[in-house]
Amino acid sequence: MRAISAIDGLTEPAITRRLAELGVEEGDILLVHASLSSFGRVAGGAASVLGALGRVLGTRGTLVVPTFTSGNSDTSSVYRDRIHGLSDRERAALRNTMPPFDPETTPSTGMGVLAETVRCDARSVRSGHPQTSFAARGPQAARITDNHHPDCHLGEHSPLARLYELRARVLLLGVGFDRCTAFHLGEYRVPDPPRRTYRCVVRRNGLRQWWSYDDVALDDSDFGRLGADFERAAAGEHVRSSLIGAAHCRLLSLVDSVDYARHWLPSHRVTAEQRPADS
Repeated sequence: MRAISAIDGLTEPAITRRLAELGVEEGDILLVHASLSSFGRVAGGAASVLGALGRVLGTRGTLVVPTFTSGNSDTSSVYRDRIHGLSDRERAALRNTMPPFDPETTPSTGMGVLAETVRCDARSVRSGHPQTSFAARGPQAARITDNHHPDCHLGEHSPLARLYELRARVLLLGVGFDRCTAFHLGEYRVPDPPRRTYRCVVRRNGLRQWWSYDDVALDDSDFGRLGADFERAAAGEHVRSSLIGAAHCRLLSLVDSVDYARHWLPSHRVTAEQRPADS
């Protein structure tokens, strides 16, 4: 990895130069995961990082971020954490006040400040999935976010599949492969993937209501190990890395990462049937 020294207060022009040195190009279609705090001090905060991405991508480039929401679901790990220690009455009260998803106003959960900054940008559009939406800005934004089926989190009827078709790239800014959403598309493309039931609050015909649906059982618990193997196999050909400020950053092919995951998962992932009986 070629190091780029951190400076006291990264500026937008400095971040732009470093993104270009990493390999981000004008006209790229870029799925970005970011931890702003990993950079150290950034003059202008998330707006500067977004400005730098806009500068290096240019008017022909498209920026995409995950804007997932788990606060409207009672089958999410976030909900399970929230209800820990609550009484039955308190749990019922919480469920009764959980807001339905609104693509225009519902904030993302745990996606970081940059993702929220993109979501709130007037030039951005957002897909309509009530739990795993994406926001995008640029000439391909509508194509990527349109027709995100509500019963397909991250599969063939989601923005990830459109990004695959467009041969997008993934930019990990200060986060590891455990945050690489692209690997989830590989989960959908393995033979007979396990499925589960999800439930969330939506608004239909002006009414708040609970909705259940079946989809692939998403599991990112081994994505760190998957990513490490992918990076070793790529041997620098499909994964470029550098430091921007204090943030370890990677640029990789979304197509190559999905294809690698599709082949890696069946032979490395422990399925429910393979786990010990007492697990």
